[in-house]
Amino acid sequence: MIEIIPAIDIIDGKCVRLSQGDYAQKKVYNENPLEVAKMFESIGIRRLHLVDLDGAKAKHIVNYKVLEQIATKTSLIIDFGGGLKSDEDLSIAFNSGASMVTGGSIAAKDPAVFLSWLNKFGADKIILGADVKDEKIAVGGWIETTQLDLMPFVSKFVEEGVDKVICTDISKDGMLKGPSIALYEKILAEHPNLYLIASGGVSSMEDIENLESANVPAVITGKAIYEGRIKMNDLSRFLS
Repeated sequence: MIEIIPAIDIIDGKCVRLSQGDYAQKKVYNENPLEVAKMFESIGIRRLHLVDLDGAKAKHIVNYKVLEQIATKTSLIIDFGGGLKSDEDLSIAFNSGASMVTGGSIAAKDPAVFLSWLNKFGADKIILGADVKDEKIAVGGWIETTQLDLMPFVSKFVEEGVDKVICTDISKDGMLKGPSIALYEKILAEHPNLYLIASGGVSSMEDIENLESANVPAVITGKAIYEGRIKMNDLSRFLS
């Protein structure tokens, strides 16, 4: 059964969503992210994807107090990302209650640092973030597209021991037009044992069912829930 992972994106301590990573297209959904996290917990959600968008822009962790609050006041397993660039950032994230962290830009820009984290903390705690636009890796809160091709990028880190990857198709993110199923099938064809977490474009229960049919292990969804396109009750059959 596909794992449902709601996303909470943070700017100025508030729960927001962007469209295609554009900070100018910001919509605040709740002033209190803890309230949102508790709502997810109340229906049986076990895991949360928490993104520090201020941190992604600033290139260092910013909203660790929000992480700490959610970690201490819920039992959710939190994976935290956004702006993690140094060992100090990582220590702050783990000390603030993150169970796992996601490194995307750092893996693209400074793979040696990312690999040192992987070796130190293990694949259970370090997730590779592969944010992609036209199958090229994008970094820095998606502001910059690199020349790195998605498939070799993922393969390189899988060979080094990564077993969890969050892949976000930026063109789909926040657009509610359906996920990139063909892209995920392509990744899984090459890496069938990968715990691939699909992200971007989920707009309905049908999208989640289609991802499940494609054997995608997990999906992150945010905007579809906040906009009421996916009802909390509808998720219950995926929450055993």
